[in-house]
Amino acid sequence: MSATVTAVSSNGEYSFSKPNRESVRLLAGLGVEGDVHAGVTVKHRSRVAQDPTRPNLRQVHLIHEELFDELAGEGFTVTPGRLGENITTRGIDLLGLPVGTLLRVGEEAVLEVTGLRNPCVQIDAFQDGLLKQVVGREAEGNLVRKAGIMSVVKEGGVVRPGDPVEVTLPSGPHRPLDRV
Repeated sequence: MSATVTAVSSNGEYSFSKPNRESVRLLAGLGVEGDVHAGVTVKHRSRVAQDPTRPNLRQVHLIHEELFDELAGEGFTVTPGRLGENITTRGIDLLGLPVGTLLRVGEEAVLEVTGLRNPCVQIDAFQDGLLKQVVGREAEGNLVRKAGIMSVVKEGGVVRPGDPVEVTLPSGPHRPLDRV
């Protein structure tokens, strides 16, 4: 099965969820045009409070739609954009990608994977108990974050549902994703 975009979402105001769009435009070095999290420096409120001059490694948030299938099996109803992601995909193991992976999305856009989304308690405000489903521990006790990955825009372009996603792994030793 090839990897595809199943939905795109953005919001110009701070809110937990983002409405689905027919398309989004990715801007190199910034993020999703018109999205509240676009910018060269951090835009997430908690990050701004810590240090507003830090680089924005969370310009574009991606979630694999397979997570929604998994959550449905646990009694949760989650659809694209509801967890605040910009791009929803199917057919790619986003969480298994190493740092520095390049994702060509559609005809022009290229994203560089920077790390894992670190979900917060707002997820429980969206649906009670959901945080425990997207953050847990594996048998060895290691923390597992399943709420998607973060990236920066290397090359801009328009992204639409149905667009293909091509993966280029970085050369050299691969670094596993960690929260950003």
